[in-house]
Amino acid sequence: MKKPRLPSVAILLCILALFVVIMFGSIVILELPIQLALLAVWFMIMGFGLYLGNSYLKMEKGLLKGIYEGMGAILILIAVGALIGSWIAGGVVPTMIYYGLGIISPGMFLMAAMIICSITAIATGTSFGAAGTAGIAMMGIGESFGLPVYLVAGAVISGCYVGDKMSPLSDTTVMTASLSKVDLFRHIHSMAYVSVPAFIIAAIAYWIAGSVIYEGTGDLTIAENTMAGLQETFTISWYMLVPAAVVIIMLIFKLPSVPVIIFGALLGSLWAALFQGYGFIEAIQTLYSGSSYSTGIDFIDILLDRGGITFMLEVILLIILALGVSGLLQTIGAFTVIGDIFAKWATNTGNLTLTTMLASFFGVFFGGAAYVSLLTGTKITEENYDRKKISRTLLSRNVEAGGTVTTPMVPWSDGGVFMATTLGVATLTYIPFFWYGFLVIIISLIYGYFGLFILEKDDYEKALDAEIEKETDISNY
Repeated sequence: MKKPRLPSVAILLCILALFVVIMFGSIVILELPIQLALLAVWFMIMGFGLYLGNSYLKMEKGLLKGIYEGMGAILILIAVGALIGSWIAGGVVPTMIYYGLGIISPGMFLMAAMIICSITAIATGTSFGAAGTAGIAMMGIGESFGLPVYLVAGAVISGCYVGDKMSPLSDTTVMTASLSKVDLFRHIHSMAYVSVPAFIIAAIAYWIAGSVIYEGTGDLTIAENTMAGLQETFTISWYMLVPAAVVIIMLIFKLPSVPVIIFGALLGSLWAALFQGYGFIEAIQTLYSGSSYSTGIDFIDILLDRGGITFMLEVILLIILALGVSGLLQTIGAFTVIGDIFAKWATNTGNLTLTTMLASFFGVFFGGAAYVSLLTGTKITEENYDRKKISRTLLSRNVEAGGTVTTPMVPWSDGGVFMATTLGVATLTYIPFFWYGFLVIIISLIYGYFGLFILEKDDYEKALDAEIEKETDISNY
């Protein structure tokens, strides 16, 4: 076996080109499942790894390590799947839809959907949980108003990712601050300069789309029929929302998200047994397999026919395979080569911003998960910030802009698959209407190239700089 060597730029480009060819050819031309395409990518990367002198056992370890690094997302998906199943059966989601139809006007709906989902996501710290509860409710309300599903999905996902970025309870927010070695609230403070204007502009755009472009196009009799169908099928009352309130309060008090979501799911099953006519065993079964309904309204039946752990199994398999791709690329040295290229290019804050966002997006595109993007964004570019003596709060902000918000834009990523599966709208269909995500990217690049809103280093970062300089002096000596 040869001594392992790093891939050249030419080999790296070949790997990336073959990745695109395999994914496009399998999904678009042959119409094969994404999972099979990613499995083929595993063996393609392994072939290059063997050529570069890596042993199979080394690559297998790297593959397993890549999967392990994304297990947090998989645990959340299992918990959220159970939550969706029991909250639909327990009447929580149907009650949200019912009250939403009675309160929100069609013209204000898109903006309201974004705001409601953002509040839910900030309070709970999870975009997946917000989409699986408030998001599903908003999809039902939007369709009842006659609004295009792709536009409603864009508003819902925009709101969910406001919370995913800005909540101190969000695992990606906490993980980014930790990897970037900055204080959590300084990280959120830095992101606010980007997220607040992006949120305001997106909210105005959704208000214009709802009140001007689609005003009056929806038939309100659909909304009325939906309310009647829900009332005939479910017990609708304010106390149906108690499980949602309990989960939000528990998460606000910073209790761990996975056990809290599972507890909320158990409350949903209890509510199904107490108020919706389910037997106890049947109610518990909804955690695993969800349930189906016949309200007489097709799109509501489709919307409510989801949830349960089994509902997430294909998504979980896809994420495992995508994380394996990331682990293999890291093992054969692809991330190291890209980091060296970016280090030469990052000569100012603009290029530094762009390279960090590209490194983060690389993790989403080739690693299939937000967790991977946070690792690639920080590990590939962090030294460039230290060399330029720029606060790492800019690093943490750029990593989230290139990684977290781009996750729902990639069809095979955890965010892309979850949103498409949960909301029932294809990733490529809702992407053009995910306005908050695009605004975050644009505003971040503008700030980078004009050197705007870059925080001063705090005492911790200055001490870190002093340690780095000391280590450099010793090594030179």
